[in-house]
Amino acid sequence: MKCKLTRSGCEKCFAFWLLFGGAAFAGAQSTTDVQEILNRLDRLEKENQAMSQEIHALRQELAVQRSSDSGAVASAVAPPGPSTNAQAESAEPGAPAAQPIQEQLALQRNRIDELAQDKVEASQKFSIRIAGMALFNAYLNGRNNNDVENPTIASESPADATGGGTLRQSTLGLLFGGPQTVFGSKVSGSVYLDFFGGSTSSLDHLVRLRTAAINLDWANTTLTVGQDKPLISPRDPNSLAQVGVSPLTGAGNLWLWQPQIRLEQRIGLGSDSGLRLQAAGIQTSQLNVATDPNAYANSSSGGPVEDSNPGAEGRVEFWQRWSETGRLEIAGGFHVNENHVASYSLPTDIYSLDWFFRPVKKIEFSGMFYHGRNVAVLGALRQGYTVLNGAWLSVPSNGGWTQVRFPLTERLAIDIYGGQEDDRNSDLVYGDIAKNQGYFGNVMYRFAPNVIVSLEGGQVRTNYIRAGNRLNDHYDLGVAYLF
Repeated sequence: MKCKLTRSGCEKCFAFWLLFGGAAFAGAQSTTDVQEILNRLDRLEKENQAMSQEIHALRQELAVQRSSDSGAVASAVAPPGPSTNAQAESAEPGAPAAQPIQEQLALQRNRIDELAQDKVEASQKFSIRIAGMALFNAYLNGRNNNDVENPTIASESPADATGGGTLRQSTLGLLFGGPQTVFGSKVSGSVYLDFFGGSTSSLDHLVRLRTAAINLDWANTTLTVGQDKPLISPRDPNSLAQVGVSPLTGAGNLWLWQPQIRLEQRIGLGSDSGLRLQAAGIQTSQLNVATDPNAYANSSSGGPVEDSNPGAEGRVEFWQRWSETGRLEIAGGFHVNENHVASYSLPTDIYSLDWFFRPVKKIEFSGMFYHGRNVAVLGALRQGYTVLNGAWLSVPSNGGWTQVRFPLTERLAIDIYGGQEDDRNSDLVYGDIAKNQGYFGNVMYRFAPNVIVSLEGGQVRTNYIRAGNRLNDHYDLGVAYLF
């Protein structure tokens, strides 16, 4: 026959038999001694109940005070101990649990104090996490390097080969969030900066905003305002050599980070597949101005400015998984907006397809393809429009990129990627770029969970109207410390 005992019952039985056995060993005890034992057991029972109540109160207080750091506290701090100094002083000398509980509580208090000193907290009492990487790049360029560290096109005229080292592609991010809700949604956000502004001089690196976001998340809906890549081009090749601008800028990757507002609706099609429906309003860039951040292509000096109005974007993604590692994502999208140069209208319309496919654990495919006109407003080559025989034209363009990634082990991965932008030659003038291509490969090795070393090499191949091909080789050693 088996019976179940509560914890307090077990403690009472154990203490009773311990005391009773000691009494029997020492000799016969009087009735008064037995009564004293029973009284002591009653006191222990009451103290256990008081300790349990205080445990509950302490846990509630910690949950309220540390709600914003609940993940960190849960991983670093054990459940609170149920004792106080007053209880320790009032406990009987023979109470076996009083001293360990006191020590446990003191240890936990010390850990909580350490967390309070180390954490970063905003003025509004929600947590902030720091993310990013310190990135060192040592590089070598060929002669057609455009006098930049990492050219996205090969210059038409050769110069001296260059090389050097820099940390200006390092990034710094702040991720914030908390228990606050707005209209039933959870609020979170991020800001990412780098030091790629200014010049290549070691004392002339300027902090620059890359991306930022404020997110309102419901169960199946997300509203985001911020600055990011175009909605129709969400992916990037893997590279530690090309961070200041996205890899394959000007060679098939529409990358320009611009202010925008997005709405996403997620629809489940079972436990292993679903749809993501996305829409966005995005600010597009102004072309042929001194601060034009697009690729290093020729621009007409003193020419008129193309005023780019906000555009509308949409994207529909289907995803499916069939194992812990097998996954497919494929999406179609569009971008439209109407631009103006002087009194002329220049429409932009772009259609895209992007994908990610991991059939097995050791290989991944990703990339995108687009077709449209005046794609320069999203970070392609500057030649979004031309003037031929008095007519103002939006230049048609096809482009895209693809990557094959081999994650061979948890530490070692190999990436091979390439892309191109091919503008319609009949709409271009002398000095414009007929086609720009880039081909690269890298090996990344993770020496530690937060230390990655990368070796990358590749070539940019640029074809100029009536001037032919120009080539520039680029080699890079990258060392990244993630934090």
